[in-house]
Amino acid sequence: MERHRLDIQRRRAARYPRLRSERGRSRRKTALIAILVLGLVGGALGGAAIATNTLGAGVLYQRFVAKVDRFLAGPPPDRVVDPDVLVTPEPASPSPSPTSTLPPAASGQPQPTARPTPTPVPRVAVDVDVVKNHDAVFAHEIDKDWCAPAGVTIVLAIMGKGAPTDAREREIASRVREWESYSDSHNGEWGPSAMALALNAYGVPGYKVRIYETRADALRGAAKAIITTRSPAILLAWRGAHTWVMSGFRANADPAVFDDAKVSGTYILDPWFPWNSSIWGQSDPPGTFQNAQSMIDNFLPWQRPEGTYPRRDGNFIVVEPTIPRS
Repeated sequence: MERHRLDIQRRRAARYPRLRSERGRSRRKTALIAILVLGLVGGALGGAAIATNTLGAGVLYQRFVAKVDRFLAGPPPDRVVDPDVLVTPEPASPSPSPTSTLPPAASGQPQPTARPTPTPVPRVAVDVDVVKNHDAVFAHEIDKDWCAPAGVTIVLAIMGKGAPTDAREREIASRVREWESYSDSHNGEWGPSAMALALNAYGVPGYKVRIYETRADALRGAAKAIITTRSPAILLAWRGAHTWVMSGFRANADPAVFDDAKVSGTYILDPWFPWNSSIWGQSDPPGTFQNAQSMIDNFLPWQRPEGTYPRRDGNFIVVEPTIPRS
């Protein structure tokens, strides 16, 4: 009997490790399933947060992707782009000269006929804006560094080359590697030449980078380009860090006729709207008239922290249309 009891106890004792082992495997399996479920739920919630930009998750994800893309792409190529053109000031328009007196005809010769004096163009103030509905063509920059693709999107919409949708802006932003160059932006990505190339790629050719030594000359040059082509210009604001689309202006005379016309302000579509900047202040709605003081505060000479740009530094940069709008 004693031996039988010992055998039973041994058999029972032998079973316990197996039961504990099965219970341990069950716990590990449950833990793994729980981790898997949490991962799937977290992934789904994370994807939804990115898609809806909850708490800025979408913006942070885009920045992360952009940093990885920049790292994989390497430094910006030293691609040849159209040279920036330095525009020198033109002399003031001369006043109409009085009609000269014709000399008397020689004896026996017919009296010369006086040429008609052209009627001078009156010097009157002008108020020009090539956009009727600014909200309809406006594109807000989806990312804080996307003022350039947003500005390009706005210009394309003004020129009738597509609606200013987020999808269009993202598409343009994704193609910057086709147009970037070190001479245009030492950081890579967007510079004024890249914007001109992007506009050309989407069916709006003829935009050129112009350099002016003074703000007054830059605004006059941009205004002249707008009134002669009926197309918007792009101003490089905030020392070259930001894009403003200039759709019109006010001046004391027609800049296409009078080289000394003074621009008193501009109509601006600012891709930063409706955000507020800790440096530059609250942005204005699309189409807001920016007076002379606003231009002094925002349209500043080019000066970038990433390095020197010999032709641009200290000057005012405009991407101007050169082909009349059809």
